[in-house]
Amino acid sequence: MTSLSSSMLPFLLILLFPFSWGTSAHTHEDFLQCLSLYSEDSAATSKVIYTPNNTSYATVLQFSIRNLRFNSSKLTPVVIVTPTILSHIQATIHCSQKHNLQIRIRSGGHDYEGLSYMSVLPFVILDLINLRKITVDLSTKTAWVQAGATLGELYYSIAEKSRTLAFPAGACHTVGVGGQFSGGGYGGLLRKYGLAADNVIDAELIDANGRVLDRESMGEDLFWAIRGGGGNSFGVVTAWKVNLVEVPPTVTVFAVPKVLKENATKLIHRWQYVANKLPEDIVIAAYVNRINSSQGGNPTIQATFTSLFLGGVDRLLPLMQESFPELGLVKDDCIELSWIEFALFLAGFPSNASLDVLLDRTPQSITSFKAKSDYVKQPLPETALEGMWETFFEKDIESPSLFMVPYGGKMEEISESSIPFPHRAGNLYKIHYYVAWTEEGKEASERHISWIRRLYSYMTPYVSKNPREAYVNYRDLDLGINNLAGNTSYKQASIWGRKYFKNNFDKLVRIKTEVDPANFFRNEQSIPPFSSW
Repeated sequence: MTSLSSSMLPFLLILLFPFSWGTSAHTHEDFLQCLSLYSEDSAATSKVIYTPNNTSYATVLQFSIRNLRFNSSKLTPVVIVTPTILSHIQATIHCSQKHNLQIRIRSGGHDYEGLSYMSVLPFVILDLINLRKITVDLSTKTAWVQAGATLGELYYSIAEKSRTLAFPAGACHTVGVGGQFSGGGYGGLLRKYGLAADNVIDAELIDANGRVLDRESMGEDLFWAIRGGGGNSFGVVTAWKVNLVEVPPTVTVFAVPKVLKENATKLIHRWQYVANKLPEDIVIAAYVNRINSSQGGNPTIQATFTSLFLGGVDRLLPLMQESFPELGLVKDDCIELSWIEFALFLAGFPSNASLDVLLDRTPQSITSFKAKSDYVKQPLPETALEGMWETFFEKDIESPSLFMVPYGGKMEEISESSIPFPHRAGNLYKIHYYVAWTEEGKEASERHISWIRRLYSYMTPYVSKNPREAYVNYRDLDLGINNLAGNTSYKQASIWGRKYFKNNFDKLVRIKTEVDPANFFRNEQSIPPFSSW
């Protein structure tokens, strides 16, 4: 797949799984009639359904698309259902099965390959945007959060009740919890408390038979699978119960930029030996991008070292002087604030902004992009880093970047089989490669996708091997795809499956076979059952 243009992927899939869109109108009428008959309150159900005949259909479809690369796709749903109650989901499952429609499940829309809102087969979008209730219980330090809520809404709800409780999830406030928790989910607290999925203690799921299950009734195997096994494989998770974690009243952040002439390369090289060995109360990530020089000359590479420390600046400075003096951190680089203000800081808002901005589901900017991921187990030599920087200067590449997130701490302590997410001990850090562009057209898309594939190929000698690991929430169809007709071979699926899940892939397949043997919940990289082989 690595030599195949992403723009050709939909065409290829259509050749593999042809169908006539001329039948879609008939299918959509039959589906709507089924929903009306199945629902207890057909009038209420009709208010959460959008078809191409609705004037608001396009608005609803596009509202949660976060990658403009897919915004003009003609592979659009027969129907969009935005459930407000669980029976709407049950009806959608029943009628989709009856009329041979796929279901794609969307919560926040931050889907790197558009799998939550696209399919080459006739399909329905189950958009959970209306299921966003959050209940915080201070007495047990837990919260129930519905799958359509965003991380910003979760953080806001926690902060309303307590400024010393938090949840270890991601930085982007518009990400839906349904997708992030399903694939693991990480953020500034990962070295202290692990992943979001590590802190899930119960869930509510509707399976292919329409049953509403909690942890006890679904069983420990299925509960294990949904916490990191990826979305749209086992059922519709409608809510998660999570443990909240303690944070001090004051945390300290810094973001220190260094360009090449300020020894950015040597600092990144040194960072590799330091970041994963620091105390678990601190995380120092490194963001690398290309910028224009302040004098208006040739562009350069900038590495920004961004940190969260669970404590005050007077404790942070001696720690940094001892462990990473090369960075030259001083007090003026640091900001003391509360954890919820840190959430605002990461989301790009000033620390004095109103917390209400966390409730806005609209991202500050949306572009076309392509991303990939890697895990690093041995420090890269400086020459390898310099080779990466060289690719950033390639002509006509708009916004190349990479983000390096250190492991160690709690991530080192949790077993790789504890949940499906396996990337634990032995990893120094994770790399997130990213390229974004605003130029429209097929040629621009192919040029940028080709660029990131070349960078990924260049990195092969320096990253994890056998398998070359990847993060499932940074979905990458270059790694391989399922046959959507349901006859994916074990060999085909294991190519991408072992990159995401390592040896946990086989257990995921066994659980999928038990709970969804007909493979109703599926997409291009969903877990296949044994029966499909």
